Parts: sequence; structure tokens; C-alpha cells
Amino acid sequence: MSPKSLREYTEVIAKRYKRACYNSKKQLLTEYCQVTGFHRKHAIRKLNNFKFFQKFKKHKRGRKSIYNHPGPIKVLKKIWLTANLPCSKLLKALLPDWLPHYIQTFGPVDPQTLSLLEKISPATIDRVLKPVRPHFNKKGRSCTKPGSLLRHQIPIQTNQWNQFIPGFLEADTVHHCGDTVAGQYVITVNYTDLATGWTEQRAVWGKGESAVLQQTQHVEQSLPFALRGFDSDNGGEFINEHLFKYMTGRNSYPVQFTRSRPYKKDDNAHIEQKNWTHIRQWLGYNRFDNPAMVPFLNQLYTSEWRLYHNFF
Repeated sequence: MSPKSLREYTEVIAKRYKRACYNSKKQLLTEYCQVTGFHRKHAIRKLNNFKFFQKFKKHKRGRKSIYNHPGPIKVLKKIWLTANLPCSKLLKALLPDWLPHYIQTFGPVDPQTLSLLEKISPATIDRVLKPVRPHFNKKGRSCTKPGSLLRHQIPIQTNQWNQFIPGFLEADTVHHCGDTVAGQYVITVNYTDLATGWTEQRAVWGKGESAVLQQTQHVEQSLPFALRGFDSDNGGEFINEHLFKYMTGRNSYPVQFTRSRPYKKDDNAHIEQKNWTHIRQWLGYNRFDNPAMVPFLNQLYTSEWRLYHNFF
């Protein structure tokens, strides 16, 4: 018996129980206990104390929001998108600096809207931007295909986060494939040093092993320190014979080549963070299916990009 049915049945029995004589009450109690399974004493208390009329609570009407008109919403949305989608607390702190530039770029803002934006709280910003956020919080597709070759020869490393010596790199790929992984497209290979946070990016066309190796060699030559360790995920662009020989087959000093556990992104926490802050926030999730973009991206990565991210 559902709770609703039990209440309806109890209400019917309680009305009869209130008006019945002593012998009739005994019969009603027996019937009620057999149907519900209650103890007799519990049934007596329940029928005697049953409330037929409940006073419903009145819902208090909240005050009408003053931020519903399109003025503040339009300004907040534009600044939020231009500032790279910050959280409400950061956006609140950014507003005094960004509002003058908004006025210079997009025209004057009425005094009422400016007054509201000066007093707006982070919680109100969250409420105002709630219908807007889902349209811009995109996620990429998982494009890592495990490379079975040499996996038993490359050890798994999960405790590399406490590294204080420069030269131990984490590497990962960011796919500029858009909504589909079909065909060829540009891929950015991202590298970061665990101790210093130094980052390097290189663009390649497709997931070819030789192209990734070539860019890894170029990154090693660009590092301000010697390469001591290399850690990646289980993708075939890293777990292959070319890169394995390049790292471990050195006569002078072999590089420690390790990999993360399959499908455990937390093992590569440093590089996963840099994938978002250094690539996705700037280039987005669009599809780059023109090979002519590779040299332009590499020119950007090796000149302005690395200097800006590593020194500023």
C-alpha cells in the first residue's frame, strides 16, 4: 500500500472510529490492523490523533528581480565572453576595469544599468548568466586510442607530481577536430615541465608518429634545461617505437620514459590543466582541417605564445 493510499484509508476509518461505539471500535481496530499490519496500540493512537484538516503554509512571494531587463544581461554577457568565461567572483572584480572599455567599444550604457552593475553581487551574476552558460561551456571529444605496442616496456608512473628538478615533462595532444574525428585535422602537442611549469606547444597534421617525434625533438632543443624524463598518456602517437628509441636509446644519458594509467586523466594533472588554459581557452573547439594552418600555428607557438605564457 502506498503512503497516499494508506492516508486515504486511515482517513475513512478514523471518521468511522470517532463516531462508533465501544464494540464497533474494536471491530474497526481489528480490521485496520489486519489491512495495515500496525500494532493495535499504534493503531489506536493513529486513529485518535488523526488530523483531518491541515493548515497549508502560505508561500511568501519574493521580491521581483531588478536585473531581469535586457540592459544588465547584455553587458554582463559581453564582458563575460570577452574575459574568457570567468567565474562570478572574478567577473565581479573585473567589472570596474572592463566597463569603461565596454562603453568605448560598444557605445554608452544608461545610468540605471551602470548603477545596477556596480551593486551586483556574485550570486546575482550566477543567476543572470544561468541561461547563458550552457551554450558556451563546450567539451572536446576523447581521441586517445591506446597503443598496444611497447606498453609492457614503458613503466606506469603516478607519483611524479612532487618533482622539484627541472626537465621532467608531461605531454598530451589537443585535437582541433570540431564535432567529428573523421578525416585529417590539426593536432596540438602540448608539453609542460613539472617543476617549473614551463610549457611548449607544437602543431602537427594528423597523429603521425614521425611528426610527433620531430616536434618533440624541436621542443627539447628549445627547453632552457636538459630533458630528464618524459611522461605521456597511452596514445599511439607517444607509445611507439620511434619515440621510445629516441628517449631510451641515448648513449650519454637516457631519458626516463613513463606513461600514465589508461583512462586516468588525474595522472597527468599538470598537462590536462595546461590543455585548457593554454590552448582551449584561446583556440576553442573549432575544426582546423586545413594543413596550411600548421606552419602558422607553429610560428605563433614558437615566438609570441611561448614567451607570453612562460614569462608573463
